[in-house]
Amino acid sequence: MKQADKPLKLFDTWRRDIVDFESIEKDKVGLYACGPTVYDFAHIGNLRTYLFVDVLRRVLEFNGYQVNHVMNVTDVGHLVSDDDSGEDKMEKGSRLQNKSAWEIALLFEEKFFEDMASLNIHKPKLICRATDHIIEQIEFIQNLETKGFTYSTSDGIYFDTSKLDAHGFDYGQLARLNVDGLQAGSRVDFAEKKHITDFALWKFSGDESRQMEWESPWGKGFPGWHIECSAMAEKYLGELFDIHLGGEDHISVHHSNEIAQSQARHGTRMANYWMHGYFLQIDKEKVAKSGKSIVLSQLVEKGYDPIAYRYLVLTSHYRSRLNFTWGSLDAASNALNRLRKTMSFWPDGGTVNKFYLNQFIERINKDLNMPQALALLWSVLQSDIKDGDKKATLLEFDKIFGFKLDNKISAETTIPADIMDLAELRQQARAKGDWAGSDRLRLEIQKSGFTIEDGKEG
Repeated sequence: MKQADKPLKLFDTWRRDIVDFESIEKDKVGLYACGPTVYDFAHIGNLRTYLFVDVLRRVLEFNGYQVNHVMNVTDVGHLVSDDDSGEDKMEKGSRLQNKSAWEIALLFEEKFFEDMASLNIHKPKLICRATDHIIEQIEFIQNLETKGFTYSTSDGIYFDTSKLDAHGFDYGQLARLNVDGLQAGSRVDFAEKKHITDFALWKFSGDESRQMEWESPWGKGFPGWHIECSAMAEKYLGELFDIHLGGEDHISVHHSNEIAQSQARHGTRMANYWMHGYFLQIDKEKVAKSGKSIVLSQLVEKGYDPIAYRYLVLTSHYRSRLNFTWGSLDAASNALNRLRKTMSFWPDGGTVNKFYLNQFIERINKDLNMPQALALLWSVLQSDIKDGDKKATLLEFDKIFGFKLDNKISAETTIPADIMDLAELRQQARAKGDWAGSDRLRLEIQKSGFTIEDGKEG
């Protein structure tokens, strides 16, 4: 049921402000999220964006909305450079993997959804692949051509961003781009493009040997990356829908181009709310540029529960950069283990505490403030309400957190021998008055997910 006294507020990149959310259709939300380019494994930086999408969807549903969540899979047309140059990522992946482009698309799409499941991310209601919607993309381009927004070069059909001005639209609005400054200050040769911000709608195959190409009114080739999302979002959500999501790197190019296409065709900015998740960093560098890309399977190989990474991501607001370290993942893992084990001793059948629930709703509805929501979780854990009520309350919270707190953990867990050895060494340290050594051993025990408490009998 929707909480009328605690309205949902979201940060809209278009308006650069936190605003009240109002859906186009009562109690229903059309939501489009830019999906993966399936030429390689998704790294944990990519996955942070999909965790942000998942939290938003959960919050919308918690507020009583029926969410039509659509996500694309880019399996053609995404070039290695945003300036419409370089190789198609799918062709590049094909060469590196020594498999056909079609084979790697299926392989890495499957791996991506395995990662999503491991992180307890809800699967979209509808998944649409670019290669299944070539006809829709060609029709979209034809419409832009009829309206006078395109021109042809030797390598493709391009969108002329300068034509938007005559229709009252500002191409750089989403990213607050100084288009004139970009054009004047450019030191890059943008070939036959008329303006630096123009972008490819359809690329010609030319003499290039390609595995993925189609006939079109302009010649054999393949669609540009940006036209894919505009065409598929329109097909499944309409000319104007509620929310469009993606990573912060999409703001200045991909999403600006999607909006330009929809403004030219329909006169709308495509979505009423544009939201973006910020980067994960390793050693304070963007993952994709750090040379240290980490995939989820590497965390699993090191013994981490993937949900520990979910916990880590939720310790930071989606609009702030998160710096990944193995120490921070250890801390998240320890906190999750402590939470699960504590709850395993609590009885079922309690009642959700309304006081804490109201605070929780207020925090998640204030632009998905998950760090504050997590702080409240621990306040409940340490409160003096009945254990059964604590459990019921935290399970209600977990509809948003997605930590799988309802997984049963045996209260009679067998303690490993090495943990017992550490506990014995700690007891010896305490007997000698070596309090620093005792604390060090206690922390080492906690890293393995066990809590040690000192009572009257030891």
